[in-house]
Amino acid sequence: MKKNTILIVAGVLAGAAGGYLYYHFIGCHSGTCAITSRPVNSTLYGALMGGLLFSLFSSNKKEVKSSERKSE
Repeated sequence: MKKNTILIVAGVLAGAAGGYLYYHFIGCHSGTCAITSRPVNSTLYGALMGGLLFSLFSSNKKEVKSSERKSE
């Protein structure tokens, strides 16, 4: 459980950094883009996407008892 949490937090931090860097170097400076026109929006969106992406690599596998496996 702890390893999964650390992985997701790392994804959120990496995504937030990536979102801010996207705003800084590429972002929409005219103000018409909903996500990339402000650094807060871009950073939060990047954090959300980074957390979701890194959560794909977490292993939340539950062990099934052998008696339950036989009944299937």
